[in-house]
Amino acid sequence: MILSKKMHPSQRLLQFRSEAEQELKNILSWWTKYSVDHGNGGFFGKIDNENNIDANAVKGSVLNGRILWAFSSAYIFFKDQSYLETATRAYDYIVGKFIDPHYGGVFWTVNANGQPEETKKQVYANAFVLYGLSEYFRASENEDARQHAIKLYYIMAGRAHDEEDGGFFEAISRDWDELIDQRLSGKDANEKKSMNTNLHVLEAFANLYLIWPDENLKHKITELLKIFAEKIIDPASGHLHLFFDEEWNKKPHSISYGHDIEAAWLLAECAAIIKEDKLITLFKEKSVSLALGTMKGLDADGGLWYEYDLNTKKLIREKHWWPQAEAMVGFFNGWQITGDPRFLDATFNCWNFITTRILNPSGEWYWGIDSNNKIMNEDKAGLWKCPYHNSRACLEILKRIDRE
Repeated sequence: MILSKKMHPSQRLLQFRSEAEQELKNILSWWTKYSVDHGNGGFFGKIDNENNIDANAVKGSVLNGRILWAFSSAYIFFKDQSYLETATRAYDYIVGKFIDPHYGGVFWTVNANGQPEETKKQVYANAFVLYGLSEYFRASENEDARQHAIKLYYIMAGRAHDEEDGGFFEAISRDWDELIDQRLSGKDANEKKSMNTNLHVLEAFANLYLIWPDENLKHKITELLKIFAEKIIDPASGHLHLFFDEEWNKKPHSISYGHDIEAAWLLAECAAIIKEDKLITLFKEKSVSLALGTMKGLDADGGLWYEYDLNTKKLIREKHWWPQAEAMVGFFNGWQITGDPRFLDATFNCWNFITTRILNPSGEWYWGIDSNNKIMNEDKAGLWKCPYHNSRACLEILKRIDRE
């Protein structure tokens, strides 16, 4: 439904909340209906736009970690036992198939039968499994889950942390040796450090802190927040630098509008979790700056463009599902901080774009809209397409409106 500007703001918020709650339930219902692999365990690794399942596809640790987080978080909010059951399925599969029994950490992928496939230790993937394990403990109070999370933290801090210049490296071999190719994906630069990996390490560590308020963990969170403030956020443009060498010298690449607006609220959330007043104040300011910078990437229809390539000086005129989800929260967060109606309007406009262009009538969200304004023929479920950005965005909106 279109959130009309003729409605009173409070009515728009209530309608927005109602629609977000229903959509969250739709998302979770799709994943429980289509993604559960009853034959080989866990969840299928690939499902297309028409809900056709590729039963032989590899299964990714990022997908499974995000499923674990999404259903754990949904259970915490709704107390629906079926969500906890799905989360437990994800937890059991991660512990049994993805955690490396010999060297620790998690594999990048396993095959359809659950045997190790790509065994590198991509730090981004380890972060998402840690994120999911921490959330699962919050949902289930399963002490083994907390211990798995703490052990994974120690491995990441001991093997992937840069003791000299701070932050975390991109990837390491199975036995924790150096890799020549550290890229997270084919479109990424092959650099030692990235904004993306360090953002999600920070996110995971902050979630772990909620269940294990360790002082060394807090120190790592503080270190990462300061790196974002001093090295990653460009104060002049209001955008994030994306890739760096190990000394945090930036490598020009692209402006990622989705990451800008995701960081806008996530960084503030992490600062609030560790309850450091100076950092809370600082990242409220950074949140607003990033949200204003992101507005440069908004189209007239309310959707958020994908990227601006700094090398070719070209706008990537695609609108992927996840930047739209993050925009819902990031602009809403900007409105909560400032009261500026531009941010609330941007939130509503983005939601209208999502509901009219991104939602798939049979469930889950399309990957996105291409440069010709057509639906992209990409995964509904896959290594990168998970119930994380969209379910988290809906949950955040519910929680934030409930607090208003």
